[in-house]
Amino acid sequence: MQVVNAQDIIDGKKKPEELGVEAKDDYTFVVYSSNPVPYAAGLTTHQSLLPAPQKIVEKFGDAWVKKENIVSNGAYKLKNHVINEKIEFERNPLYWNDKETVINTATFLAIENPSTDVSRYRAGDLDITHYTLPPEQFAKLKKELPDQVFTARVLSTYTYEINNLKAPFNDKRVRQALNYALDRNVITDKVLAQGQTPTYVFTPSYIAEGDQIQQPAYSQEPMAKRNEEAIKLLEEAGFSKANPLKFTILYNTNENHKKVGIAAASMWKANTKGLIDVKLENQEWKTYIDSRRAGHYDVARAGWLADYNQATTFGNYFLSTSSNNTAKYANAEYDKAMAESYLVSDAKGRAQAYAKAEAILAKDFAIVPVYNYVNPRLVKPYVKGYTGKDPQDHIFLRNLYIIKH
Repeated sequence: MQVVNAQDIIDGKKKPEELGVEAKDDYTFVVYSSNPVPYAAGLTTHQSLLPAPQKIVEKFGDAWVKKENIVSNGAYKLKNHVINEKIEFERNPLYWNDKETVINTATFLAIENPSTDVSRYRAGDLDITHYTLPPEQFAKLKKELPDQVFTARVLSTYTYEINNLKAPFNDKRVRQALNYALDRNVITDKVLAQGQTPTYVFTPSYIAEGDQIQQPAYSQEPMAKRNEEAIKLLEEAGFSKANPLKFTILYNTNENHKKVGIAAASMWKANTKGLIDVKLENQEWKTYIDSRRAGHYDVARAGWLADYNQATTFGNYFLSTSSNNTAKYANAEYDKAMAESYLVSDAKGRAQAYAKAEAILAKDFAIVPVYNYVNPRLVKPYVKGYTGKDPQDHIFLRNLYIIKH
């Protein structure tokens, strides 16, 4: 948000009391920014800016979120939480707009396997599934339940993150070869086939102020030509059939990630005539996140969903100072291009800066962008208030209601 003095406070150069924020009165909170921030209003909807009850947090510490302690100001109150099983909510009569809320209670189930999700939906245990459906069942579901299948196109990109600091991936030729030899269309059209679109850049061009972002030239070249170039690059980097590039794809436990990983590994090997040899490793979410942050990986499945509808939510990800940047990518020109976006006051100038940064990222082949997401899910016909058209796929329980059935 470019809050005045924020970075200096983080760096220990100034005191927290000097942060550019002010409570004018009990109902007015003012934030002073050092640069124009066109997406500031959108940021206020992000969960990192939701208010928290200071007295409760100070009293209970991390335990403030437990059902017996938590205080919230939303449309619902936490009724029960069973780790890795379910979360139960009940209506909050003190919510400011409670008169518009319809549903009294709701249960959210922790279901890791999409096939189990669908089975329980078909059995009548669920009214809405999670945001993934098994690719092998998708066509059948669309045929049998056409009015219950929704595919929300979202501001999100599926990638393979490359550890830029780890040999041999610190060699641009290796990263370039990985990008060239992956046929994204096979993944989107054959493996998933749910409406995902191939991409060779990180930032979706359909995001606000992303309209000048261009796919790189090689994305239009025939796969045969790209494969030849990938082989040439790998050979120049010292790899051969006798000495192939060996690495492991790390992914968080999920059947769809496994399927995409198997397809990618197969393509990389076949398209380079055996110059690449890939293994897969899955880890549960927390361990997987820790491994990426610590740099304990070769190539990792990753994805980013927009925090707000504006290109900086993607562009800031790969700043050399970003804690999200687990690819360990650093380029002063990229940082400069993103900094330029704050020095212009018009949308066109910002869009040019974002496009420039994206072009630098693509030229460095820092990651392997794969596709832009859709979130496919099943929704019962009697559930109303769901549209499936929000670009961030935000679903608010307070907006839903159930009709007689």
